[in-house]
Amino acid sequence: QVQLVESGGGLVQAGGSLRLSCAASGLSSRIYTMAWFRQAPGKEREFVGGIDWWSSTYTYYADSVRGRFTISRDNAKNTVALQMNSLKPEDTAVYYCAAGRPMSDSRVRYADQYDYWGQGTQVTVSS
Repeated sequence: QVQLVESGGGLVQAGGSLRLSCAASGLSSRIYTMAWFRQAPGKEREFVGGIDWWSSTYTYYADSVRGRFTISRDNAKNTVALQMNSLKPEDTAVYYCAAGRPMSDSRVRYADQYDYWGQGTQVTVSS
């Protein structure tokens, strides 16, 4: 049974930092593209960042978070992390971890490319 479990969410002031973690079980995260998405109230789920499955060399970010967020993975521990710095109130959302089969660069940002999802963790940034 595949399971993705996120942790690390919480309440933080604008300008602060949080580190989200996603623990994967039931699959080998080495062979999956891993990503973070987020969904704010009344909005569609949006791509935040992704990391390739084969070497972790290639990372992908939404323009809104590039330079502030960093995605990384530890294949030995089957975990994926999202380091979030310089947080803004508009970063407030439920953050989801996702795993998908290897895919081309152009597909990383699309939620329908991912087979497995975590339950989400709330991130709230106060102004």
